[in-house]
Amino acid sequence: MELSEDMLAAVSIEERRATGPAGAPDVRVLVYRPKEAIGALPLIVSLHGGAFALRPDMFPAGDARLAMLGAVVVAVDYRIVPDDPFPCAPEDCYAALCWAVHELEVDPQRVVVTGVSAGGALAAAVALMARDRGGPAIALQALMIPVLDDRCETTSMQQFEEAPLFGGSQARGMWDNYLGEAGRSEVSPYAAPGRAEDLAGLPPAFIQVGGLDPLRDEGIAYAQRLMGAGVAVELYCAPGQHHGVSEDDRARDQAGALYVAAIGAAIA
Repeated sequence: MELSEDMLAAVSIEERRATGPAGAPDVRVLVYRPKEAIGALPLIVSLHGGAFALRPDMFPAGDARLAMLGAVVVAVDYRIVPDDPFPCAPEDCYAALCWAVHELEVDPQRVVVTGVSAGGALAAAVALMARDRGGPAIALQALMIPVLDDRCETTSMQQFEEAPLFGGSQARGMWDNYLGEAGRSEVSPYAAPGRAEDLAGLPPAFIQVGGLDPLRDEGIAYAQRLMGAGVAVELYCAPGQHHGVSEDDRARDQAGALYVAAIGAAIA
């Protein structure tokens, strides 16, 4: 989706370079900022989807929309498959989070990490990494139709083996590309957060899944496990939604409104 005239009028966009992971290149980021804002603003780290293979330049409207909440949005141009499989992407995203908190004029108490689809896997991974590494405090992890489990064994994955845009067969191919030579024998939870054994101490979560999406059940299962670990979770299953394709515009709009409201509340 292209930027609207209102977005262009309200938000500035700057290309920056964040300090990369140890021994790796710096990370290209796109920084969206409300033009009229002053002082330390909330930070939203936005991790785009696209099977770990696309660029953030393809999704400017979503990032501008978040910036219009009154936040600095850092869209991370993480390294992508097939040239750079796991762990390149989550390491780049975590490095960009740390850089943004320390180098930009933001409020470190109002930090959100968010991602759609493959970006949801990365947002969940960054939340795990921040907990495990004593990194920046995260007020909310907002996961939209997230990719979370490489095993692809859920009921919804079997139900929607072939589906509009993205089905079970595409999910398995995506994981093969992303895991590369590491294969499936010892998969890190930073690659597939659904494999994490301990979810205690993670930030509150907003999780939205689609009722006709092969990823539906892994998102619900992750939400349930987070709740079982004492994490506050807001979960919405939007009926009539394939992965990125809607059969129910009301539910699609409701999901989007809930997502924006959850982030808005976290950075208020």
